[in-house]
Amino acid sequence: MMRKIATAGLALACTLTFTVGASAESPAVQTAQKGGSGISWPADQALPSFAKVKQLEVADIYDLPGDAKIMLTTLEGIVNRAEPRLYVLESKEEGKFTWLNDLDVPYKVRDNYWDIVKTFKNEIKGVIVYDPNVPDSINVATTLAGLKDAVVASPGLAEKLAAAPYGLKILDDLRGKFKDRLDAYTWQYDNLWSQTTHRMLVGLSPDTSIRIPDGFPASFKTIAQDTTQERDAKNRKVYDLDLTPFLGKDAVFLRFDDAFPQDGWGTAVHEVTVKADGQEIARFVPGTPEEEPFLYDAQSSQLSTGSGGHRFADNGRYFVYKFPVPAGAKQLTASVDMWNQYKVSAGNEQPLSSEQKEPYGYLRDYAVANKAMVFWLDANVPEQRALFEKILSDVKPGTPYLGWFSNDVQGEFNSVEITSNHSVYVLAADWFSNMSVFSGTQLKAKLPAPAKTPKLENKIYVTYTFSEGDNFQYNEHRLRVLWDDPNRGKVPINWTSSPLLYDGAPAMLDHYLSTATPNDQLIAGPSGAGYFYPNAWPDNTFAPYLKQTNSYLKKTGMTIPYVLNRVDGQNVPLSEAKLNAYANEYRVPGLFLSWEDRYGVSIEGGKLPVSTIQGISTVQDGKRILDEAKAKWDGKSPLFVSLGLLAWSMTPSDVVALNGSLDSGSFSAVRADQYFALVRQANGLPAKP
Repeated sequence: MMRKIATAGLALACTLTFTVGASAESPAVQTAQKGGSGISWPADQALPSFAKVKQLEVADIYDLPGDAKIMLTTLEGIVNRAEPRLYVLESKEEGKFTWLNDLDVPYKVRDNYWDIVKTFKNEIKGVIVYDPNVPDSINVATTLAGLKDAVVASPGLAEKLAAAPYGLKILDDLRGKFKDRLDAYTWQYDNLWSQTTHRMLVGLSPDTSIRIPDGFPASFKTIAQDTTQERDAKNRKVYDLDLTPFLGKDAVFLRFDDAFPQDGWGTAVHEVTVKADGQEIARFVPGTPEEEPFLYDAQSSQLSTGSGGHRFADNGRYFVYKFPVPAGAKQLTASVDMWNQYKVSAGNEQPLSSEQKEPYGYLRDYAVANKAMVFWLDANVPEQRALFEKILSDVKPGTPYLGWFSNDVQGEFNSVEITSNHSVYVLAADWFSNMSVFSGTQLKAKLPAPAKTPKLENKIYVTYTFSEGDNFQYNEHRLRVLWDDPNRGKVPINWTSSPLLYDGAPAMLDHYLSTATPNDQLIAGPSGAGYFYPNAWPDNTFAPYLKQTNSYLKKTGMTIPYVLNRVDGQNVPLSEAKLNAYANEYRVPGLFLSWEDRYGVSIEGGKLPVSTIQGISTVQDGKRILDEAKAKWDGKSPLFVSLGLLAWSMTPSDVVALNGSLDSGSFSAVRADQYFALVRQANGLPAKP
């Protein structure tokens, strides 16, 4: 997955005049951003700054249908381009009003969102209608909305917007224009790419699953559940399940969940056989054509070719099968070959399905405001990957890709490797809300003072690090929930975060810096200023990128990076060139390298401490690893253990519980800066790199 030879000369030339995200804009884009726009984007700045937020109109869109959400968020992008004046309430994970109240500006929540449309209708030049039959037309419509100062609407909403009192023109109607995804994005690339900004790329799914209410329909009952928290398939067998109590309607639904969602070893199913009155009505292995007629809701479950093929659902994921019942059936049974932490429920009421999709609004305000091209290409499909790489080849090294990728985990690994191959870094932001507002805020907090390094002793020094910090939406949502845990500050914790909050959401960075305790340390999420795989990034642009982005680490105090380094989906050691770049350009005292299943410290090149960080998802995981470390330790020299905490399943309260279970005479928990200072001292390295 190397850059094509034809682009090598360009890449070399870029290293001579390297600026973060710098790109030649079309004259039309330059004029627009210098004209009625309040957006400022100097060449050496990673992300644009918006005008200062003064007051806000607020629309609560949390419970609105998807077409209304996308209409209002594209409106937000047009309105906020000149000055942030519109804010939408899209999420309530951290509290609907949490960040809005932190902005400390006057705001008015409108009961009727159509009043907001009336307020700003004179700033809109028209409507772009998407094709409900081709979901990817939603993204093309979003791109057109940014270029034409328009809002995106479904055919139904477009009719209302065209009528009084709005009177908006239909500028483009995309119904019937595209036959499929590739057709839509090929047309977009050929006709719109030259008009959009080339300083950022935006990857968004055109739609998302409808929100499924918590809990199951009343008829659903748990009929089988693992109670031993198995992880190694020791409990694999064919389980015979009696579904007879659920007869009485046209179908029976069989749902598989993770019995212990906190640790990521959920149910795994190899084969399902269903019989009605002794006659076989279904038999399949997941992932085969025989499964398709019965798979009612795959949700975010995944397929694996291992163990003869199986479908699995970890953490909050699940999957549901639907089995039509023959008329007059008296008995129904299912035989399921499964293992690990299974939880099986059955019922006869048809539940809502995540297969039902609707548009969503997150990040579209930012894409529209900045006139970015929005697309959603699957790197695992050859034709789509070819177009994806063509787009990546058109931008300069150090360009950000905001959003995410399709095909879940495999899509992440492949796509981040591909973006890295093209010297492009990723900012996971497909669930980030109101970036066109937060980019108009300011950082006021001072950086915290360095922690005092404790005396080096023959102890086991452990440092705890929360993952996911590269993820902008994590900074907005889950991190705020974890940060508000009352037990934060009782144990030293490293919090990975994005240094690019400095541009994209200064108010969020300000909150974390100003409320940090002496036991909290912000460090740079994978793998520095942005998410990328170092070894996959071309050597000739890598060091210049680190050099240019080093200022973000310094300005935010996130001077220690947490690095992910994968090739072909596998963790690999950092190459000599990449190690030298981190040592010489970031001048780090040390860095964390994620490896999930091991820990240890090495001194690379005789000067750079690299601490391999082992991931854990439960307190039990951490206790087991640390107990094993103590059992193997001879007690004659200090031992260093770095644990990565899965942010989606662990909390500061869990860290307090884990740390409190340790022998204080043998263990000492420290922050990242203290940890590497002690590592350097123990290995005879100078205190500063």
